[in-house]
Amino acid sequence: MSPVLAGVLQLLALFAALALAHRPLGDYMARVYSSKKHYAPEKWIYKAVGANPNAEMRWPAYLRSVLAFSAVSVLFLYLLQRLQGHLPGSLGFVSIKPDQAFNTAASFVSNTNWQSYAGEQAMGPLVQTGGLAVQNFLSAAVGMAVAVALVRGFARSRTGELGNFWSDLVRGTVRVLLPLSLIAAVVLVACGVIQNFSGIHEVGQFLGVKQQWNGGAVASQEAIKELGTNGGGYFNANSAHPFENPTPFSNLFEIFLILLIPFSLTRTFGQMIGSVRQGYAILATMVTIWLGFTALMLWTEFGHHGPALQAAGGAMEGKEARFGIGASAIFSVATTLTSTGAVNSFHSSYTGLGGGIQLLGMQLGEIAPGGVGSGLYGMLIMAIIAVFIAGLMVGRTPEYLGKKIGTRQIKFAACYILITPTLVLGFTALGMALPTPVTSMSNGGAHGFSEILYAYTSAGNNNGSAFAGLNANTQWFNTTTGLAMLLGRFLPMVFVLALAGSLAEQQPVPATAGTLRTEKPLFTFLLVGTIVIVTGLTYFPALALGPLAEGLAS
Repeated sequence: MSPVLAGVLQLLALFAALALAHRPLGDYMARVYSSKKHYAPEKWIYKAVGANPNAEMRWPAYLRSVLAFSAVSVLFLYLLQRLQGHLPGSLGFVSIKPDQAFNTAASFVSNTNWQSYAGEQAMGPLVQTGGLAVQNFLSAAVGMAVAVALVRGFARSRTGELGNFWSDLVRGTVRVLLPLSLIAAVVLVACGVIQNFSGIHEVGQFLGVKQQWNGGAVASQEAIKELGTNGGGYFNANSAHPFENPTPFSNLFEIFLILLIPFSLTRTFGQMIGSVRQGYAILATMVTIWLGFTALMLWTEFGHHGPALQAAGGAMEGKEARFGIGASAIFSVATTLTSTGAVNSFHSSYTGLGGGIQLLGMQLGEIAPGGVGSGLYGMLIMAIIAVFIAGLMVGRTPEYLGKKIGTRQIKFAACYILITPTLVLGFTALGMALPTPVTSMSNGGAHGFSEILYAYTSAGNNNGSAFAGLNANTQWFNTTTGLAMLLGRFLPMVFVLALAGSLAEQQPVPATAGTLRTEKPLFTFLLVGTIVIVTGLTYFPALALGPLAEGLAS
């Protein structure tokens, strides 16, 4: 079987598995977030934190709860790392230095999982499992809660209430993420992913140097790492490491986990607003972009340019031989179109145009299908922009899902889409202009610029993957990427929740003959075009200086 055919067959198998899971999981999550019943373990949690799960919140209260919980999470994870050397379960590793501890805490709480350290050489099982893995659950649940709050804003009328954050957080964790992660971890163990607390093993010597392997609770962390679109690897090689991703089947299963909840949330959205066809329109937009990017990545990486690539059957540099080009390309697109920093290949060694596809996938706002929760609310923001543009074309006040899109709503949406580009391009400009940051680049020219652009694109969009040729473990990059991750995660949430509150207060507008049918294929094409044009106008100059210049020169 040719490598190209193998890649296409894997893509078809992935598509079929996601299609089978879409309806049952989407319907289940709709029931979870609409239920009035609280299970006993959930009641214990509410009692422990002093929360009333039945108290409805307006958007300012919901936002304060999100920010307060996340601030406490950052502080807890920071202190856990700083005290590692004095706590049991450290495997003898020293405490993490302050700037790196801040960066890592900001990274995992913001669902970014950017790593400027080698996990097996820096952190013991207490920090890895009791700190990082816990935040993998909680940060994903926060994103899902904010997305559900926005959906309620569309579904409700004449009220500013968006539900209860603590109830949404606990249900997302206990009823969705925990059971799915348990099943996924069992499957991964069956595939050969390790799960133990056995510590460090010496396995011999190579060229006079002792070789050591770490054990660890890898399967459990790997499951929520992918399912929650987190991405932080137990090992430095991430999902290219055989202890995390040993076989082609485990590789395909991990891609499935990355895409499972974000795609299924569109069904949840349709059920909660009472129109599954609207959910299918959002799903069609996501699938169109995802398939388009995957096809482009397969084309660039299988393209035969020069004798070396012809001999290898494509661009094999930086890719695992057990996965090959096809599975690596599909994984790469899945992780950069979602807020998942997991990688099974070396992104910096992709072709110039391949690296550009990875960058553009993040710069779209990671909405196809995007992160757990964040992908849905990001796509709904773009849908509001699309209906506004359509309204301008015909001289009509725009409406979406029975809600008028006025000046206030457009201001919130505009602020949302401007925040991340401001962070990414601003920090990239500083990184290139100042003398210290550029010393971290391992390459010059267009590829060196792409390394810094990728770092801040990944941080600002809460992705977490990297062009690993950049030495990001410096005070400058630990501090600035940490700030980009926190601001890129929580500032947009301010405008999402404010928008949700403004929509929930409205009285529904009845559809007329002039209302744009947002459940039709025409709207899907309009939405795809809006996303590509808005992103292109924002990032094209930067992309032209980096991956496009490199790709055209090769």
